Amino acid sequence: MRTIWLDGAEWLAVLRIGLGLWWLESWRHKDKKGWFQRGTGIAWAADVAGKHRWAAVGSGFERIVAPRPKTMAYVVVYAELALGLGLVTGFLTPVALVAGLLLNLLYLVLMIHDWAEQGQNAMMALISLVALFAMSWQAWSLDHATGLFL
Repeated sequence: MRTIWLDGAEWLAVLRIGLGLWWLESWRHKDKKGWFQRGTGIAWAADVAGKHRWAAVGSGFERIVAPRPKTMAYVVVYAELALGLGLVTGFLTPVALVAGLLLNLLYLVLMIHDWAEQGQNAMMALISLVALFAMSWQAWSLDHATGLFL
């Protein structure tokens, strides 16, 4: 593989780190007080799920998320932080990439009506797939330094 400036594994690490920074920005800009104390994030998602064109989304939300809104708020917010940290540092990278892909797919399904959200989540999912199948932890990662996932 011919590349400019960096080798292929390093460019994949740049892609992985960029995705991690994207997750960290998603975490950073959230109104944590609103999410944790007022339940704004889960309330917004409940409204979206309740109006969803696919009944399974609304019923799934009611069965899984609605009974535990505070817990789910913490799960969502800190999942984004964990994904960002894992991808930037390259720690448990394949786990972070699969978890991030699943979270993006959940967001994608929930926000099926919002084209701006669709683009972001589709691109993040695509980057996750490329970074996973190209084994982006081969450079600049704790996984590589420790010999994990060789």
